[in-house]
Amino acid sequence: MAGHDTGAARARVVFIGPMGAGKTTIGKRVAKSLAAAFVDSDAEFVAGHGPIAAYFDAHGEAAFRREERLVVESAVRRDVVLALGGGAVLDPRTRADLAEVPVVLLTTTAEAVRDRLGSGSRPLVRGGVADWTRLHEQRRPLYEALADVVFDTSRRPITAIAAEIADWVRARPARDPRTHDATAAGGSAADPAADSGRPSGRLP
Repeated sequence: MAGHDTGAARARVVFIGPMGAGKTTIGKRVAKSLAAAFVDSDAEFVAGHGPIAAYFDAHGEAAFRREERLVVESAVRRDVVLALGGGAVLDPRTRADLAEVPVVLLTTTAEAVRDRLGSGSRPLVRGGVADWTRLHEQRRPLYEALADVVFDTSRRPITAIAAEIADWVRARPARDPRTHDATAAGGSAADPAADSGRPSGRLP
């Protein structure tokens, strides 16, 4: 474990999922509803290191992941609503941290994010939807293993999704690490096949 560890993870809720799924937009709304601070790990990285694309080009992905881990390691130990970059779950230490806190997976479709991928600010998807799809499929098993509940953001209003997630967080009892429940919001653990956009209900 990295020397920067300062104790157990204690974030109010953590959002994971592919880029473009709405983690920041929905996370901010959930934080406001819960009267909690909101932290976006990508924004924290940019504040300390500058644009992610430029950092990638200058230092490479491995260096970015090392610095990203330090950002996440600090943020997840604060009483905040936290949104993680799409690849943050690649670090096993981050996955261990997420076992201690409520985790919401936001999913979406390639069609829904198509128009968001052309700015060049996301270095791993400069190839557009094809790159996004490849990364999503590679990371999907990690997302699903970590998630306590899943929301599909591709076809429903973000206000409704945010309200349901806030209710889900409020309804959760204290839990032991990695204990999934099936109480609020229809259940826990990942089930991306829920096309309705409602929280999934598959028990592990």
